[in-house]
Amino acid sequence: MSEMFSQYNGVEIFFLISAIVGGLFVILKFAMQFIGLDHHGADMDVGHDLDAHHADSDMGFKFLSLHGITSFLMMFGLVGLALYKESQSGLLFSMLGASLAGLVSVWIIGKLFLLTMKLKSSGTITIDSTVGAQGKVYLRIPKNGTGRVLINVRNSLREYDAATNDDEELKTDTPVRVVWVDGNVLVVERI
Repeated sequence: MSEMFSQYNGVEIFFLISAIVGGLFVILKFAMQFIGLDHHGADMDVGHDLDAHHADSDMGFKFLSLHGITSFLMMFGLVGLALYKESQSGLLFSMLGASLAGLVSVWIIGKLFLLTMKLKSSGTITIDSTVGAQGKVYLRIPKNGTGRVLINVRNSLREYDAATNDDEELKTDTPVRVVWVDGNVLVVERI
């Protein structure tokens, strides 16, 4: 083991260990996500909670999460080692470049998480989105009363209480269109 590190000095070993530790955890975390073992509760967060759903939030993850720390360490170690050993830039420049590379990688991962958060959809259909939708009467709608209708909204069949727009009864299986919404009751008309 000592022969493996004998070609490196102390600064190079520091950068190398940072890159190895960070890289191993990044690969481990990626493998866990790939096989489905990574859950929301499994992330070891160390910092303050940031609300990813808040409108003013520009980070879709917690800054001091396992993702952030490991990606910082990996890039810090790789860039620091490259600058110090290969470019022979000196300790101060190598540390600044490594720190900058680590922070940029954390920022990029944050933006990627933010983009994936935007891919989520709640799937919630509000009653107001039924206006103009078509369907059919499920339970007859009496002259001045309410019945039930099945309405196709965004390729989803939903059942609602409904009243008629006309002064006539609508029988079961009558095709209807939603004209407006009155509270929790759809006002429909015959098609």
